[in-house]
Amino acid sequence: MADFFRWLAQLPPLAQVPIVILAFLAVVGAVLFFIEIAPRRGRRYTIIRLAVSVLVPVVTVFVVGSYTWAAAIGAVVGGILFLVDYRSRQGAGYLLQLWCFLLPAILMLVIGLIVPTIQTAVQAFMNSRGTEFVGIDNFVWIFTQPSGVRTVVNTIVWVLVTPVVSTIAGLAYAVFIDKSRGEKIFKVLVFMPMAISFVGASIIWRFMYTARPADQEQIGLLNQVIVWFGGTPYDFLANSPLNTLFLIVVLIWVQTGFAMVVLSAAIKGVPTEQLEAAELDGTSPWQRFVNVTVPSIRSSLVVVLTTISIASLKVFDIVRTMTAGANDTSVIANEMYTQFKNFETGRSAAFAVVLFLLVLPIVIYNARQIKKQREIR
Repeated sequence: MADFFRWLAQLPPLAQVPIVILAFLAVVGAVLFFIEIAPRRGRRYTIIRLAVSVLVPVVTVFVVGSYTWAAAIGAVVGGILFLVDYRSRQGAGYLLQLWCFLLPAILMLVIGLIVPTIQTAVQAFMNSRGTEFVGIDNFVWIFTQPSGVRTVVNTIVWVLVTPVVSTIAGLAYAVFIDKSRGEKIFKVLVFMPMAISFVGASIIWRFMYTARPADQEQIGLLNQVIVWFGGTPYDFLANSPLNTLFLIVVLIWVQTGFAMVVLSAAIKGVPTEQLEAAELDGTSPWQRFVNVTVPSIRSSLVVVLTTISIASLKVFDIVRTMTAGANDTSVIANEMYTQFKNFETGRSAAFAVVLFLLVLPIVIYNARQIKKQREIR
């Protein structure tokens, strides 16, 4: 395999691209073979399985250049295909297909989520090197240091302000432009920030907030407007606690488009008959909105609020790019990275556990809402 990659690296870049694409298609084809073709019954599929059992060792010798690896891989593939062939004759191919679909997801969950979660939880009770059990000392440090308390408070402010403002703004925009002239253009303009990464949005707003001395030309848009009206430049990112609110504006700017699109689709799904019946009863537009529209889109509101809340709890890119946590703007995700970079793995893991505990109630609430919706249906 190493020889193959060395050979690939020697080729011109334009020649590497099709080879990589062909390799990717070969992997996809192999996956589809084991999931879709291999479990089927019939003589034709038995012959295909036999041919694959022969071709795999041959290709392995050509690619790897080792007869030992070819024999081992051939034995494994042959055994799997023998089991597949046997089970397909018994009519058990569907169960095998089900496991073929589920097994990669289960392995990814175990390797990428469950195992790291357990390791992080254990590391939170260890010292910085992970060699000694220190109990809850890392958590005590978080909640006794002013910087740690400020970090947790900032995170809570993010999760209280951002979802509410983004949802209200997105809902208002969806209501006011619904069925209006130029609706598609207005929606595209609001949704456009969602196409920008958090780092890109942070750089844009960092330039917006940039402040220079009063005797110099301003390059930040907001400070230039302030100067035009006779004011003095204001350093938006240096003055606490307002600087945290100015950072929150960036996430609101990005997430409002998401809220608008989801809620606009939900509003269009409200039955027209209900709105017309409410209008015949003599209700005002506000009463129809509160008593008919909002209850009808409640499930969408819950999804939007919980999704943005989780994004607010995990916010990292915006803070790291704009202030790096300086001037009392740090949040838990940023502090996790900072402590890990300073080789304080125990404290970093403790911050991760605190973040997990903050996210957990939102996830549980969302799961319960989904369960209630299924029971109603």
